[in-house]
Amino acid sequence: MNFPSMLSSINKSAFFARAASLSLLALIMLCVAEELWLAPLRPHGSWLVLKIVPLLFALKGVAKKDNYTMQWSSMLILLYFTEGIVRATSDKSAMSVQLSWLEVLLSLIFFYCTLSYLRPIKKAAKALQKAAAANDADYAP
Repeated sequence: MNFPSMLSSINKSAFFARAASLSLLALIMLCVAEELWLAPLRPHGSWLVLKIVPLLFALKGVAKKDNYTMQWSSMLILLYFTEGIVRATSDKSAMSVQLSWLEVLLSLIFFYCTLSYLRPIKKAAKALQKAAAANDADYAP
């Protein structure tokens, strides 16, 4: 791998990590605003705002670019995607529908950026594992 392509992959990696962090933060803020003020399920707010708690656990690890946190949060975000789709297609309030589609969009952005950040790491780990297996095979009797 030459230096310009290495630099390019570092820039892409940093971009995807930053975009994942920002989309996660935006999703947290959206969920709080939606459930407390903009379109709560019940007047004057809803206990459904507590749905942000798992996202708060993920926020620190995603901001630190922790691979393990990025992996499990990429699966967790699918719950928010699903909730957004359900509310966007079933709610009566136009505001709730719009906010739900925004939730879907933010969860898709997070999912894409997280997987794009993790892909080169996973690829390198597989190559290392393959090299180790080949090395072990060379020393087998």
